Amino acid sequence: MAPPGATGSGSAPLRYRGSNFLRQRLCLATLSGRPVIITDIRPEDEEPGLRDYEASFVRLLDKLCDASDVQIDETGTTLRYRPGQIIGGEGLVHNCPPSRGITYFLEGLLLLAPFAKQPVSCRLRGVTNSSTDPTCDTFRTATLPLLAKFGLSEQLVFKVLKRGAMPAGGGEVKRVRGVAYTTRVSPQFAARMVDAARGVLNDFLPDVWIYTDHSKGPATGDSPGYGISLVAETIKKCLKSADACAVLETAADEQELGSPEEVGAAAARRLLAEIDLDGVVDTAHQSMMLFFLCLSEETRPARVRLSKLSPDAAQMLRHIRDFLGVAFQIREDTGDRSTVVLSCLGAGISNTARRTF
Repeated sequence: MAPPGATGSGSAPLRYRGSNFLRQRLCLATLSGRPVIITDIRPEDEEPGLRDYEASFVRLLDKLCDASDVQIDETGTTLRYRPGQIIGGEGLVHNCPPSRGITYFLEGLLLLAPFAKQPVSCRLRGVTNSSTDPTCDTFRTATLPLLAKFGLSEQLVFKVLKRGAMPAGGGEVKRVRGVAYTTRVSPQFAARMVDAARGVLNDFLPDVWIYTDHSKGPATGDSPGYGISLVAETIKKCLKSADACAVLETAADEQELGSPEEVGAAAARRLLAEIDLDGVVDTAHQSMMLFFLCLSEETRPARVRLSKLSPDAAQMLRHIRDFLGVAFQIREDTGDRSTVVLSCLGAGISNTARRTF
């Protein structure tokens, strides 16, 4: 019997419906070598089919891999993807549409780059700080350090060459660090965000240090913007992140963060909520933790303690079972009922071409 939500067996394509979690499905298909067919992609929408950022992500995968086969029907509502070999390479350049932040593409790239035959060096151009996706500052200070837990700490280099704003471009916390950034606005906005964030966080701990980064000259993008990225480190070296960006151009009926004080306070409250949820990572990084955990050794169980699973993490568990045949056991943490312990016997996947993972 095929897993729920998918059909097919062996090398036959897995089939899914809808646009949800498309990035997960494409990354796991690429890693496992399993073809995938996704139908009914927004068929009833006023603009049916793939969004520009989804099509762009498919093109990024095509640049990363060799001999992959991508077929999209005329309406864009059906995607057939037969993955190729993950090659990687130097000097890759990809222009990301401004509808999503660069980290939308970075996170997918990060899942596959350790398994490329050649070292991966890619320059992404687009929105570095948006309200939709984690910011590049959070990616640098929280996402990349997470990979060290899986032995992927060497030869990791990440640089923000130019900031681009929208629209054109359970343990004990011992300290909080962060970055308040501004581009094409007054540098005083950064100081106001810092004061607002500290006004919330200093009620809980004194060790709060937030840097300011004011982009100017060639380091600025095409639109004004500002925001803040915060990372809390627990006494057990776990990292929890949260960020917030000003939404300067939006529809009048949408909720938006306008003033620097609103942005700083919102990021601080989100960070406190992540800390309160407990678990070894924040909710934004749960699915990435599960992805790398399922690739571990086949002979020794791998375990992780997480807070209440996000919808993205829950779907990642289903996709891991579909593509790799790895099933996680989930039990309530006896010491803390707000968290769960997940364990599995991994698929034993490693990079035989290079000593990376």
